[in-house]
Amino acid sequence: MTRRTALTLLPATLARAAVRLPANRNVRWAVGASLWNHYPKVAFTDILDIMRDTGFIGIRLTHFPQILKDYDITQQVMQREVSRRGLRVITISFNAPAHDPERRSQVIGDAKTAMAFLKDFGADRLVVFSPGRSNLSDAAFRTMCECYNQLGEVAGEMGFRAGMHNHMGQMVQTAGEVDRCMAMTDPKLFWFSPDLAHLNLAGVDPPRCIEKHKSRLMLLDYKDSKRSGGKFPENIFDLGDGEVDFPACHRVLKSIGFRGWLCVDLDIARQGPRVSYERCGAYVVDKLEPIYT
Repeated sequence: MTRRTALTLLPATLARAAVRLPANRNVRWAVGASLWNHYPKVAFTDILDIMRDTGFIGIRLTHFPQILKDYDITQQVMQREVSRRGLRVITISFNAPAHDPERRSQVIGDAKTAMAFLKDFGADRLVVFSPGRSNLSDAAFRTMCECYNQLGEVAGEMGFRAGMHNHMGQMVQTAGEVDRCMAMTDPKLFWFSPDLAHLNLAGVDPPRCIEKHKSRLMLLDYKDSKRSGGKFPENIFDLGDGEVDFPACHRVLKSIGFRGWLCVDLDIARQGPRVSYERCGAYVVDKLEPIYT
């Protein structure tokens, strides 16, 4: 970098330094790698730089292990680049045909592979997405939950917690399906990793839902949505721009002394990823940290 370039960039650098970033104390803030799938491909280090600059110090990886090929990066290089910026890889979005008894061994094997990868980064959480809604029979749902108990047992043996992530278009979408999954899985083995935006889109009250299942909370997706906001992902918004009552959710976390990761897993960034995470960080600092940090 030349002296002239450095001087040109100095005002923007100083401006970023003057902004108060999320504190990352009891609750720590993360991004989801999936956002960058909607944009022209960038270097993985560009994502890490935005995280460092905006105070979102963790990342949830998606499309594992394909993400390594997509960004032409090895596990070793990823570890080095994450570490040198003081960041963390916190989990993987894990989706598998848990409702199919014939594929149980594949599901467990793939989960072990994902957790072994994460363990090298010091992570200890696996976020589990349910299968699509093509088969909502009682037998399929029961098989899925039996698989999750086994997956949770394996996770515990590896020093992990695995937890259900609700999502529109998947088997665990509605309030009733969340309740049913929690009732049919062992609380000692399997946890809850709710997505607040998708709870809202499914007509569920997010604060009430996480209050109900607060003893099972493992990791949460803090992202906003509007039921009248159009089709996905147009119905996803930066924190504070939608309908989710995050202050109420934060009061639930405070009541249980929650310590862990909150992932702002945006699916759309209307002014680009950096601006969206700057806006979300400002919301965290101004609206949520006075309640609980």
